[in-house]
Amino acid sequence: MINSIQDRVQLNNGVQMPWLGLGVWLVRDEVELDNAIKAAIRTGYRAIDTAAAYYNEEGVGKAIRESDVPREELFITTKVWNVEEDYDTTLKNFEDSRKKLGLEYIDLYLIHWPGKRRYTETWRALEALYKQGLVRAIGVSNFEPHHLTRVLETGSIVPMVNQVEYHPLLTQKELHAFCKKHKIQLQAWSPLMRGRLDLPLLLELSKKYGKTPAQIVLRWDLQNEVVTIPKSVREHRIAENAQIFDFELSQDDMALIDGLNQDERFGADPDVFDFRRGE
Repeated sequence: MINSIQDRVQLNNGVQMPWLGLGVWLVRDEVELDNAIKAAIRTGYRAIDTAAAYYNEEGVGKAIRESDVPREELFITTKVWNVEEDYDTTLKNFEDSRKKLGLEYIDLYLIHWPGKRRYTETWRALEALYKQGLVRAIGVSNFEPHHLTRVLETGSIVPMVNQVEYHPLLTQKELHAFCKKHKIQLQAWSPLMRGRLDLPLLLELSKKYGKTPAQIVLRWDLQNEVVTIPKSVREHRIAENAQIFDFELSQDDMALIDGLNQDERFGADPDVFDFRRGE
């Protein structure tokens, strides 16, 4: 049972990653970003997830440098954008991100989207960064089984993580099974469905367990062995999202939440997303 915010999952290369982290998508206000990260670290979070496309890597780096937590205790993720998918550009983009973050190494570096063409070249660059010790783990984001299959067939390293949209309305069962088979850790972005938490079942379970609907969903993530990175800039909400280690959902209730699936996305479909236009 995952029963502490300090608990970590061991990735397929032996690196340990926190089960719960803070996402900072679209948080560009410097003060808001700084306050959110520092509040999260005070609460016990040790994982922060950003990306080149979030345009806030510098602020993330500043906040973690000003925290009183040793660097080796933190787990920092960033992602390479796919506008120019080739080996050399990926290496340059990595250096840009590393300098903005002000870090000697990145804990997890992801390909942000598969795109439609040359993500295998991007993956080859990530493999090089990993072999050089500049990143502790490498992975992908928004990859479907057919994208992952291509990476497995053309690459030399199995991705450690696949970060995807994952929540009760999009349970991704087939993808989750594929990742488990290949020992790729699934990670959830948008776990709280962008606030769509007023589903009757979630409200009912909220009363049953004495927890908020958000806490019910985040606990469901963990019991499904999915790493989760809810986004918030409010200190009380950041703390509330971390109060999910003192209860456990029954298997019957887990199944009921699974049954909410409608294959509904709040974000883009990886197979049609035009990353070159950013939409």
